[in-house]
Amino acid sequence: MEDSQLAQYIPVLILGLVAIGFAAMTLGVSVLFGKLGKRSRIKDTAYECGMLPVGEGNTRLSVKFYLVAMLFILFDIEVVFLYPWAVVYKDMLTQNANAIFGSMLTFLGILFVGYIYALKKRAFDWKN
Repeated sequence: MEDSQLAQYIPVLILGLVAIGFAAMTLGVSVLFGKLGKRSRIKDTAYECGMLPVGEGNTRLSVKFYLVAMLFILFDIEVVFLYPWAVVYKDMLTQNANAIFGSMLTFLGILFVGYIYALKKRAFDWKN
């Protein structure tokens, strides 16, 4: 007796309903018990190691911070692409070794050119 394809998704549907029910129940309990607690202005102030908060809470960060963060993400994604290639490289050698190795060298070459460009633009220099 073969099950239909839609019947195979019933456990996924049940899991989704349980997840939505759990989220709704958690939010409902939070609202219920949150309104029972009494809050004062002193409880709602930020706690900074015993000091009274003075000034603005959000400080502006330099653009360099965001640039370095983007470069980190770029090189992190490079590793994400490089790792699966390295895992299956031995199996791929039997099919077309030169094209596979050449495509990876091209990918790393383009990445290296971007790295040299970032070095020349002093993107990694924190002092400026």
